Amino acid sequence: MSVPGPTSPDGVLAGPPHGLEAGKLTPGLSDASSDEGLLEDLTVEDKAVEQLAEGLLSHYLPDLQRSKQALQELTQNQVVLLDTLEQEISKFKECHSMLDINALFTEAKHYHAKLVNIRKEMLMLHEKTSKLKKRALKLQQKRQKEELEREQQREKEFEREKQLTAKPAKRM
Repeated sequence: MSVPGPTSPDGVLAGPPHGLEAGKLTPGLSDASSDEGLLEDLTVEDKAVEQLAEGLLSHYLPDLQRSKQALQELTQNQVVLLDTLEQEISKFKECHSMLDINALFTEAKHYHAKLVNIRKEMLMLHEKTSKLKKRALKLQQKRQKEELEREQQREKEFEREKQLTAKPAKRM
């Protein structure tokens, strides 16, 4: 019966199992004459495979677990970084929208100033047109008065001329 050889302190087999040294034949592997020896060798090989697997696992499992833990930490850190990045992006978008809002307010102030100027101009134009209308009305009234006075003067002159014209005496 062959058993695995001595193991090192870290759980790895240090050499080939006893009875499997170089140059020696393993019973059952080279000798196919006895079925009984074959069964016994298979059970021994199964045990050896199991022990080799355990040794292999014990050697690599701690490193794999540390790597797994490190990957989990990295994944968590990535999630935190992604969240932080999303927050920063949203802050940047807010700042950008604030700049847009500031630009809109500046534009609104500019157009408000234009509206105030237009209103002032409209009020000034309204005052001028009102004054011009009053002046035009006064001029029209003055012309009508002058025309009326001329007409009255003509009528007076016509009456005077009529009175001044000789009238034939009445015969009686």
